Amino acid sequence: MDKQYGRPIPQAGEIWQHFKHNDYKIIACPVIHTETEELYCVYQALYGDYGIFCRPLAMFMSEVDHAKYPQAEQKYRFECK
Repeated sequence: MDKQYGRPIPQAGEIWQHFKHNDYKIIACPVIHTETEELYCVYQALYGDYGIFCRPLAMFMSEVDHAKYPQAEQKYRFECK
C-alpha cells in the first residue's frame, strides 16, 4: 500500500482498467523523469493499435472527475483488475 495514494502503485505486467472500460497493461511503473524526478506510469492499450502511453503517476492514480463524468462507475481513473 502506497502512503501517498492510499492504494498499491501499478506494477509491470498488471492489467488496469480505465474508467471508460478499456484495459491497459502496465509496462513500467514508477518511471522517474531524469530532470524533474516526477514519477510516471508507462502502459499499453489492450485494444485498437495497442499504443503505448505515458502519464504522470499522480494523474494515473487520481479519482475520476464525477462532475464531468457523472456516469462513471469507478472511483479512480484507473483501477487494477
